[in-house]
Amino acid sequence: MDRSEHRAVAAAILPLVGGAANISSVAHCMTRLRLGLRDRSLVQDERLRALPAVLGVVEDDTYQIVLGPGTVARVTPELQALLAAADPAPVAAPGPGPGAGPGLAERGAAIRADQRARNATPGKLLLRRVANVFVPLIPALIGCGIIAGLNGLLINLGLLPGLTPALTALAGGFMALIAVFVGYLTAKEFGGTPILGGAVAAVVVFPGVANVEAFGQRLSPGQGGVLGALGAAVLAVYVERACRATVPAALDVLVTPTVTVLVSGLVTLYGLMYAAGAVSAAIGDLAGALLATGGAIAGFVLGGLFLPLVMLGLHQALIPIHATLIDQQGFTVLLPILAMAGAGQVGAAMAVYVRLPHDPALRTTIRSALPAGLLGVGEPLIYGVSLPLGRPFVTACVGGAFGGGFIGLFHMFGDTVGSTAIGPSGWALFPLLQGSHGPGTTVAVYAGGLLTGYAAGFCATYWFGLRGLPAPAGAAAPTD
Repeated sequence: MDRSEHRAVAAAILPLVGGAANISSVAHCMTRLRLGLRDRSLVQDERLRALPAVLGVVEDDTYQIVLGPGTVARVTPELQALLAAADPAPVAAPGPGPGAGPGLAERGAAIRADQRARNATPGKLLLRRVANVFVPLIPALIGCGIIAGLNGLLINLGLLPGLTPALTALAGGFMALIAVFVGYLTAKEFGGTPILGGAVAAVVVFPGVANVEAFGQRLSPGQGGVLGALGAAVLAVYVERACRATVPAALDVLVTPTVTVLVSGLVTLYGLMYAAGAVSAAIGDLAGALLATGGAIAGFVLGGLFLPLVMLGLHQALIPIHATLIDQQGFTVLLPILAMAGAGQVGAAMAVYVRLPHDPALRTTIRSALPAGLLGVGEPLIYGVSLPLGRPFVTACVGGAFGGGFIGLFHMFGDTVGSTAIGPSGWALFPLLQGSHGPGTTVAVYAGGLLTGYAAGFCATYWFGLRGLPAPAGAAAPTD
């Protein structure tokens, strides 16, 4: 797809979301175009989902259009260019389209709307805001993670010894300063001055903290990691707000930034770094111990529960945990196991495709969504297939459980499989894998988990997931 095609996709999307006047913000993550909308009723959902480039739609705090890896990063600037040049005339709310009526897509939309309402609790909204801090970091985590993996392979093979130090610097530079980026983005998300959040968080990785003593021991650079940076920046936002409310306008430019950095920085040095360091260490120890002792059982539970966590909005709590493990250990052992939920989803969709040959609309949905599912983009299959059908969602979880159990079993035997970045799953996770026994073993274990998840999700859905479903016109309902 060249630039003109990306521009055409953006041009097709714009009127279907209510036009330029209805868009308050535009951003993107790895796979989704995230739009802030002024009036949700102006969106023409069915026509939007029918666009060939659209893999699905997810409603959260923003309206998220799933376009897939790579495509979304190219469509977003084209949409932003259209917005900059557009006449911001509002678009009238759409009426029902021809042939509109209740069906699987409507049931999926209703489920999404219900889940969105259920997830609008203060705790889940906070988790969502924390997750928003880390989403912009994902491209850098992926890029640096792949470079780190390539560099490790070259070092192990003894190739290009003159290049590997440069690759080490490229891969490690971002991770060495990730606390600064977390601080900057945290302040931006929580309504403070981003550069002040970054300035306060920078103290976490500053080498000079080795000369500071807190709680009877000297601090170490990086102590507390991303959690310390997150806490420091949130504190900076509240200190800054207090200053803005009390400091005279004539002195604001001098007093507010000084007091913000001073107060937040001292609290970070003499409290947050120590506390966040203890929490970070506990997270690393717990993740390792959980899989080392629980093995297949732990993997089975984690892989099986991830899709329900997504439905409840609780999966966002795992993002800072992944980031902490990557910052602390170089990779997260949890992500490959949780990625098995997507494998179970793919297996379940394949079974639905095979068992319902007389439902062309559903089979078309599966054919269009399956490539994205294989690459770890699960929303089109979840909201378009398994969740509206009911039982296939449960059997997809069974597939994820068996895939997670497979990887957990090998972890217990010492074959650790981790990911050097957050975001991708499915086949897209292969370039980011890192483990304890070399790339060959690591890839084989992860691939074995995927195949197990596919097979278990398929078998569970084929035999147990489709009983009692209403049959499409002219077909008999599966009952065996």
